[in-house]
Amino acid sequence: MIQLRILFIGDIVGRPGRECVGRVLPSLQTEHSLDLVVANGENAAGGVGLTPMTADEIFATGVDVITLGNHTWAHSEIIPYFDTDVAVVRPLNYPPGAPGRGAISVRTKSGVRVVVINLLGRLFMEALDCPFRGADAALAELTPGGVVIVDMHAEATSEKQALGYYLDGRVSAVCGTHTHTPTADARVLPAGTLYVSDVGMVGPQNSVIGMDSASAIRRFMTKPAARGVKVDKLTGPVQFNSVLLTVDATTGQGVGIERLDTIQAE
Repeated sequence: MIQLRILFIGDIVGRPGRECVGRVLPSLQTEHSLDLVVANGENAAGGVGLTPMTADEIFATGVDVITLGNHTWAHSEIIPYFDTDVAVVRPLNYPPGAPGRGAISVRTKSGVRVVVINLLGRLFMEALDCPFRGADAALAELTPGGVVIVDMHAEATSEKQALGYYLDGRVSAVCGTHTHTPTADARVLPAGTLYVSDVGMVGPQNSVIGMDSASAIRRFMTKPAARGVKVDKLTGPVQFNSVLLTVDATTGQGVGIERLDTIQAE
């Protein structure tokens, strides 16, 4: 059995997150002989969205595929970037005609094809097309038994879990993103799909989901958005959350999933 080792990195938040990935990922590449690295980058540019410059910086660290989420369109300069050959995936269930791709096929270092699908949840979020039916449509175009990794960017744990069981046995892994809070439920589902409700984030530890805590508190107490310390200027330790996915390259079934979390001094 040929096993692939795929690292999925949680939401990268601003400069602290990008720099932390640059510090941590090279050692993980060596220690775990990674075949592919996927990272959610929808908060990479100053805490909101992705730009071509921040995407290039993330790719330079060794990340192979960047997934996005509800902040996909925060920076207009990312739209023409989608027209290039870069491995950036936006949510598949945006309406037809939206720029970019919701699924992408890449090759590992050993030449194994891996499909990465990005989906956006609807509960407590935008009113978009159904992610469950979107996944069905994407999988209908693929040969069964391949390696498929799904990033389910959603607020509600219930919606993520439901999608995990809905896709169980049809994809290799469903990795939840968006809440920036790592969950302790990494497991292999009954039909062989690897699952975790939320991978977590790579961002400032002393924060509210990566953002300045004082500004977040003011916003909750007074409601209007309060200006505060920019994410890129936050200092202190940075948490690095990720999961290591082990997948059978022949059957596409999950073999194991392991949390790889660390705290890095800035």
